Amino acid sequence: MLKLYDCAESPFCQKTRIVLAEKDLSFETTAIDLQAGEQKSPDFLKLNPFGTVPALIDDEVIVYDSTIINEYLEDEYPHPELMPSDSAARARVRALEDYADNAFIRVTDAILEETRKPEGEQNTERVTAARQQVGRMLAVLDGSLSGRSWLVGNFSLADVAFAPRVVILPALGIELDPEWKNLASWIQRLNQRASVHDLAGLDALR
Repeated sequence: MLKLYDCAESPFCQKTRIVLAEKDLSFETTAIDLQAGEQKSPDFLKLNPFGTVPALIDDEVIVYDSTIINEYLEDEYPHPELMPSDSAARARVRALEDYADNAFIRVTDAILEETRKPEGEQNTERVTAARQQVGRMLAVLDGSLSGRSWLVGNFSLADVAFAPRVVILPALGIELDPEWKNLASWIQRLNQRASVHDLAGLDALR
């Protein structure tokens, strides 16, 4: 039985839960309270020395980092496929996932961090700048989706990486430009997938 060390609100944990759902894999969940610092406990650090979630145990195999976990799941449980077969397309998926993890999610994190503060304590300039940056990123994604239903071929790990945050754009105070028709259709398709629609941790933000 797969065992996932998880925080429902983490977009990186959400990435992995989308993949587990897409592959219809059964798993047990152990919730990690990030606010209480449980990810830094000695027991958890034995699983992941970086003290981050998610972490996955598959029999005697321990895997951490959402990107590495998702590629492990793709290798071990290849149906349905979430990576294309040719090397160029696989590289494109990895590049987009890296962009999601290290740019897109980081900027949306900044918005959530500020907007969760009491109104008088919010850095409105930071929020405005972050929303503008997200807008520029969304414009790039819209262009990438021209003539495509998904970012790279069929639904893939690239789409999974962006899903946790693009489906909550209204909660981030971000409206789609009416010209971003490719993006709007893609987000609609993401929301129609059960793996995304039923994802715990997003309900309060939608």
